[in-house]
Amino acid sequence: MKTKTLDDLFVDMLKDVYYAERKILKALPKMARGAVSPELTAAFEKHLDETQTHVERLQQVFEVLGKPARGKTCPAIDGIVEEGEEVMEAFKGSPALDAGLLATAQAVEHYEIARYGTLRNWAELLGHSDIAGIFQDTLNEEEATDSALTKLAKGSVNKAALQAA
Repeated sequence: MKTKTLDDLFVDMLKDVYYAERKILKALPKMARGAVSPELTAAFEKHLDETQTHVERLQQVFEVLGKPARGKTCPAIDGIVEEGEEVMEAFKGSPALDAGLLATAQAVEHYEIARYGTLRNWAELLGHSDIAGIFQDTLNEEEATDSALTKLAKGSVNKAALQAA
């Protein structure tokens, strides 16, 4: 059996994040519809557009590597998305719904930030500076989204959930 390399791991994680981004594309419209706060709805819709760009960038990376753009089931993102669905069901009509949706969205962002940071670092090590730049662009956007969600949570969403309690 051939020993697996960092390059193999890199492609494996690339498939993982590709699956995750495509799963997020399906979840974001549901989250936007479920949100009560117009600002939170707008944040989800904005991130939906960015996520489509992220999927396209990942397809570009697969192309540069000469690999087919194929995902690999990612139990981590499946679990986070499932958690979001549970929040929508359990807290529907509750003032805490938006706080729960926002927390779930940040769990997604933190997962993506971890993955893109790792992929960028590995791309650099493997001599793929062009691909590292693509990952850095996406990482910057994910970090900006996380920051915007934190601002929204601290500014209005969590307080609205508390005040209505």
